[in-house]
Amino acid sequence: MDRPRQACDPAAVRPRPPLFRALGRDEPPATVEIGGECFRRQEVLKHDSWAASAVYAGETRRVFCKFNRQQSVLWVSMRWLGRLLASREQVFHDRLAGVEGIPASLGAVRHAGRVLPNALAREFISGHALREGERVDDAFFPRLRFLLGELHRRGVAHVDLHKRENILVGADGRPYLIDFQISFRLPRLPLMREVARPLLAILQQCDDYHLLKHELRYRPDQCRFTSDELAGLRPWWIRVHRGIAVPFRTCRRRLLVWLGIRSTGGRAHSETFPEVAHRRAA
Repeated sequence: MDRPRQACDPAAVRPRPPLFRALGRDEPPATVEIGGECFRRQEVLKHDSWAASAVYAGETRRVFCKFNRQQSVLWVSMRWLGRLLASREQVFHDRLAGVEGIPASLGAVRHAGRVLPNALAREFISGHALREGERVDDAFFPRLRFLLGELHRRGVAHVDLHKRENILVGADGRPYLIDFQISFRLPRLPLMREVARPLLAILQQCDDYHLLKHELRYRPDQCRFTSDELAGLRPWWIRVHRGIAVPFRTCRRRLLVWLGIRSTGGRAHSETFPEVAHRRAA
């Protein structure tokens, strides 16, 4: 991943307290073992309330590891949540195995001889998150549309596609999709599958809408809709979601500003250690 320098003034904000860090006062392990191979931590990409992510380097390759929530909330243990998030995301990687554009799962993550149940390891993709104002090549969005179609054909909805940081631009210029933490899939039981199909259809339609929004923003010359036309195609359930999500996000930002974790405006790049996708060059 690219490593632009952080642009925020360290004196203007303070680091997140343990409560707002997935691993509390700890950082991702200095070393891990995956598939019998030892890897050493190279770079921490993010550490927020839900997870800490890092790149690890071995003798011949690099890998990506994600460590889900372990820090308790007051006196309530959150280790169960970390295990649940890791196992849930692993299910999606298993279902999407072999799809070009989905980083391959690498199996169990071990540290000091024991499996970390809150951790997930996947193939490292050399590249960067889709940047604001970036000009991608002519084949990028057709490939991304085909990739999303493969997800949908396997009974999966990404759900979090509105975030550009979940779309990677590989060093080869190809698109990759990551982060299936809140994705949705059809259950295995036949009866539950039929009950869930309408919800899956709704969420996949949301995926398609957000893909069109990205295409309009980054390659308007390729998008078959204008901004006004796309606004008219916005599903009603996205409007309902925004009616809930936008006020929640605003309150969350204000809380982080009030706590001194972010500067005025509450943008992610203003933290002392923002997620790699939100870091800005000085």
